[in-house]
Amino acid sequence: MEWKASHILVKDRALAQDLMRKAKQGADFASLAREFSTCPSKSSGGDLGWFGPGKMVAPFESACKSLGAGSISDVVQTQFGYHVIKVTGRRD
Repeated sequence: MEWKASHILVKDRALAQDLMRKAKQGADFASLAREFSTCPSKSSGGDLGWFGPGKMVAPFESACKSLGAGSISDVVQTQFGYHVIKVTGRRD
């Protein structure tokens, strides 16, 4: 299984929750990532491309496994901060 995902990474849980709500209510995910994310992927709207098992930290990968394509996660905490993840593709 591989996933294609975009994310928004921030240091503040409250900001992550606010961004998650906006994204789930239909705000443009890529625009939110460009404006708020602290990850270098923000320049591409948060797009991380395709990745397989073991390529991302466990909480991030676990969230991707539980989401269908087009779905947006709840806030996911890792050692890097707080993520809002949008799975944009899945393939076996």
